Amino acid sequence: MSRTSLTRFLIEEQHAERINADLRQLVAVVARACTSISIAVSKGALGGVLGDAGTGNVQGEAQKKLDVISNEILLEANAWGGHLAACASEEMDHSQPVPSEYPQGDFLLLFDPLDGSSNIDVNVSVGTIFSVLRAPAGVDNPGDEHFLQAGTQQVAAGYCIYGPSTMLVLTVGHGTHAFTLDRETGEFVLTQRGMRIPADTQEFAINMSNQRHWEAPMQAYVADLLAGSDGVRGKNFNMRWIASMVADVHRILTRGGIFIYPWDRKDPGKAGKLRLMYEANPMSLLVEQAGGAATNGRERILDIAPDQLHQRVPVFLGSKNEVAEATRYHRQFDAQPA
Repeated sequence: MSRTSLTRFLIEEQHAERINADLRQLVAVVARACTSISIAVSKGALGGVLGDAGTGNVQGEAQKKLDVISNEILLEANAWGGHLAACASEEMDHSQPVPSEYPQGDFLLLFDPLDGSSNIDVNVSVGTIFSVLRAPAGVDNPGDEHFLQAGTQQVAAGYCIYGPSTMLVLTVGHGTHAFTLDRETGEFVLTQRGMRIPADTQEFAINMSNQRHWEAPMQAYVADLLAGSDGVRGKNFNMRWIASMVADVHRILTRGGIFIYPWDRKDPGKAGKLRLMYEANPMSLLVEQAGGAATNGRERILDIAPDQLHQRVPVFLGSKNEVAEATRYHRQFDAQPA
């Protein structure tokens, strides 16, 4: 039985006129970069890649050695192919145009080079998240402002999860599909076409240690989940929390659930923990393309008009009916008289 490689899948998408040659090449280059990152991650202590890098990123977070390595792998891989105009990374203060000595393409690439990197030293799954936008027409030297497009404008999004197997989960706007890396051939192979998230669930993912900092509607929603079959929801819920967004979302895409990272009062000056452009938008597109939903507790994430490259948002994503229920709690609370 023949296998469908990522290369063949992308060529078939191009033949169906769902993507063009440059986007096909861009996704292929990102996939190859993820293969290199997978090799670095898998070496662990043997490769001398564990521990802190001794530097911080624009968010003031300590960088791991693999954060820096992964960022450099993605930058170098995408610099010279002619399919990209500029890229932006969670690990860099500002976007970076393609070096002038290389041809410039029509796309913008955003990425979180190693999501969940705090888990590296304890051998828990981490991953790379990416989002692709079109560069505005007539712009020769894209800057930060040209990346500020709503998530609905994404032409592709995906993540690579480095777990027991390395998997690439991808959408080019026509379903969400999973590819598994064959380590013997170095090729990603299609292993699940058209992933679907069940509309209903009895599983939620959240960091309960932050509960005391949540706002009232979030407190009420989770209290009703925890009340189980004796409460108003009338069913029991299980909680799962890996503290790696890629791993938590991958579980939800595979078997359903709701992933929640709400706003909290620990740092009230920030609108949320997760980054809109590098995490929330690409994951929301993948989830919606798999029949799920994604909101910030009040509105659809993909409709948010960004005003900052490193903008943060609360995130509620996963099984469609459960996301709607969590969003209802927040909207009803907002509608109450002051």
